Amino acid sequence: MARSATFRALTALLAAALLAPAGAVAAPSKAPEKTQASQSSLKSRLASAMRSAGSSSGAYVINSSTGRRVYRLRSTTPRILASNTKLFTTAAALAQYGVDGRLNTTVRGRGTLSVDAVFRGDLYLIGGGDPTFGSSSFVRRAYGSGGTIQALAEKLEEVGIRRVTGRVYGDESRFDSLRGGPESGYRISPYVGPLSALAYNRGLASENGRGYQSSPAGFAASALTSALRARGVRVAGAPRARTAPSGTEELAAVESPTMSRLAALTNKPSDNFFAEMLLKDLALSTGGRGTTAAGASLATRFAARLGARPTRLADGSGLSRADRATPARVVALLRAMQRRDEFQEFYSSLSIAGRDGTLGPRLRSGPARGNCRGKTGTLSNVSALSGYCRARSGDTYVFSILMNNVNPFGARQLQDQMAQALAGVR
Repeated sequence: MARSATFRALTALLAAALLAPAGAVAAPSKAPEKTQASQSSLKSRLASAMRSAGSSSGAYVINSSTGRRVYRLRSTTPRILASNTKLFTTAAALAQYGVDGRLNTTVRGRGTLSVDAVFRGDLYLIGGGDPTFGSSSFVRRAYGSGGTIQALAEKLEEVGIRRVTGRVYGDESRFDSLRGGPESGYRISPYVGPLSALAYNRGLASENGRGYQSSPAGFAASALTSALRARGVRVAGAPRARTAPSGTEELAAVESPTMSRLAALTNKPSDNFFAEMLLKDLALSTGGRGTTAAGASLATRFAARLGARPTRLADGSGLSRADRATPARVVALLRAMQRRDEFQEFYSSLSIAGRDGTLGPRLRSGPARGNCRGKTGTLSNVSALSGYCRARSGDTYVFSILMNNVNPFGARQLQDQMAQALAGVR
């Protein structure tokens, strides 16, 4: 009985071996050789590009699918981030507000509404830090959707207001009064525009982009007064800027697009205005006042909880040369985001190689096109690219390339070579 069972077992093993596909036995020994050759070629191509970038540059690359480190060079030395700072800003904003979070702009009243449709008192237009708020024509053209002054005027008419005996006041008190970030001495920067909790049409004095508003709150109050009058609602007083007193009642409100949409409007075109507004919104969300310093502290603490603490964040956009982190920490942030619920929205906010955003004009052919997503960064003598590349092998590579003391145009060519190498791995 025992001998017969042994014979049957040996016969079954032999039959299985004979029926197995010809390549089934050879595959385990050849696959590692192919992988090792591919990884060796990849490291060589990455190293060649980085040698041309000079000693003030660093890079870090991980195969996120396997968890294996692929390449590193001066990866623990802090570098100027430029607009890679926006990765820290938008990651924190998505986590704080949630992907469906929105920012409200409201109208509150101090007075009474009579039966004859007269509001006896004043209206207060209160900004909530929405970077998209503006006129319907500007918002539609620039962002597609968002809260508008015309929508507020319509809602005020719907609640039964046909005449206002007082005036419209613009209230921007939910942010501090500083119009810019540290790189401009906290004054208005031409690369940002005036920051205000009641930003209207990005602070532009005209919709075609000529000049900036001297008083964003007063400008927005004037716009609401005009929108009401256009609907036949009479407003007696001239618009002004003033903080709303206590005891007001909410009469109307409009919402921004979702935070996932705001993150995309920030990252894809690398919008400095949006980034600085979102940083102040971070501080506002904790119950305080929207300030750059408080927002930067919150973004830093969020990254630290993910094991990706930057060396320093001074603003939200990366215009400040004080914004610094190591390539390894940037990669740590990107990898940590892969494990978070808001990852898909964060990933979707990044520019797609050869297709849209700041990477749209780059990598328009080759394996990187459509398969790499990233955040660019440019200042004088600074260039950066960090993000994700899906390789031909199916693996995902997470990378950060921070180049300082370089010609940005030449640096971009080196970064593109590295992205093509990552996406081309088989």
